[in-house]
Amino acid sequence: MTPAARDRPHVVVVGAGLAGLGAALDCADAGARVTLLERRRRLGGLTWSFEHQGRWLDNGQHVFLRCCHAYLEFLDRIGSAGDVEIQDHLDITVIRAASRGRPPLSARLRRDDVPAPLHLARALLQYRHLSVADRLRLGRAVLPLRHIDLDDPRLDRETFGAWLARHGQRPSTIAALWDLITVATINLPASEASLAMGAKVFQTGLLTDRRAADIGWSRIPLAQLHGERSLSALAKARVEVRTETRVTAVDGGADAPTALRVVAGGKDLHADSVIVALPHTELPGLVPDWALPGLSRIGQLGLSPIVDVHLLYDRRVTDLPLLAALDSPVQWVFDRTSSSGLAPGGPGEPQHLALSLSAADDHLGTRPETLATTMAEEIHRILPASRHATVLDAVVTKERHATFRAVPGSGALRPSALTRLPGLYLAGAWTDTGWPATMEGALRSGRRAARAALVGAGVTRHLPQEVT
Repeated sequence: MTPAARDRPHVVVVGAGLAGLGAALDCADAGARVTLLERRRRLGGLTWSFEHQGRWLDNGQHVFLRCCHAYLEFLDRIGSAGDVEIQDHLDITVIRAASRGRPPLSARLRRDDVPAPLHLARALLQYRHLSVADRLRLGRAVLPLRHIDLDDPRLDRETFGAWLARHGQRPSTIAALWDLITVATINLPASEASLAMGAKVFQTGLLTDRRAADIGWSRIPLAQLHGERSLSALAKARVEVRTETRVTAVDGGADAPTALRVVAGGKDLHADSVIVALPHTELPGLVPDWALPGLSRIGQLGLSPIVDVHLLYDRRVTDLPLLAALDSPVQWVFDRTSSSGLAPGGPGEPQHLALSLSAADDHLGTRPETLATTMAEEIHRILPASRHATVLDAVVTKERHATFRAVPGSGALRPSALTRLPGLYLAGAWTDTGWPATMEGALRSGRRAARAALVGAGVTRHLPQEVT
């Protein structure tokens, strides 16, 4: 180590998910010496890909919105901004599955170029999955929701579904419209999600900025978009990256009053600041109990799973890049043909569809082959063209620990970046970001932890700026 390196504060980041990656780069950009520790061989945390029969499959459909400013800044920082696509206008085709001789019914949610919330007025008034009366009743919830105080602690005491019911929304309306967004973003239906998270999603994403909810997705596998590009950016920033290194303890250092000790791979590592960017389930036993007052209750945050079903068809069955489904266990469908490595072709060329099933507790115990067969049959009810196609391959992925459960009371359990142990900071989408457990929430948490860690280590210049 050079004398100049020794003079810089040393920050250790534990965990190379998006929160940890963002924090490590922010600290390095501010001039700190950074060591990033990851127990896996790869980077990217819960956003990863794997190769299967010559194709690349993502473990989940990690789409984002235009309002995800921290995520977009991160992509730009690692050189991946050119590898994502964002809709010019929010545009979602919602298909009610065929049933009892009734054909599939399609409706379109597309925004207009007028100020929010009027940008959605025409689409909602024409939304055929609701009766005319239910469409008119949407205003009884939309207008109050737009002006709700997101800092009000009472929002963490009831479900979003209960609030919607009090504001004139019938169960059929919640299922056909509100849950399309709630389940996908919070990983819970409105009947379980906290009002705090429901209000955040709709107010920030749909009701204040007409462009905020334009949907974006990766054109390449997530392993490349996040993992490979981050590794290159970290190398250029001179961050020391140690993969396949398990951290078993973080506590106060014995040789200096301000230094922390990290036990990594059985060896001691000392740092001026440590950012633990791990899932909440991994904190007990890793950090001292007294460092985090709510550590004994952290398990109450719970877990909500996500399941993905990948279906490879021998021909094209839809021209839509994405769609949402009603009256079916299928929730969202994405065309991932190009990102999987297949050349997007005409009707006679194979097509790779990825079905994303959030809040997927009921699917965890289902055998993959059974689940794949069921979902392929459901696609017949949604996309009639699939009846003439053959499923060449099917793969199921299950993320049992995808997110925490953002139920009422969960907000009080989410800690800030600060702990009682000087020099120790927390990051992760489960911390108190004000956002649900998304890529955006993870990166915002990493930014806050990095700023706090740098200040705690004595850095006062070139600090990362808060994301607006």
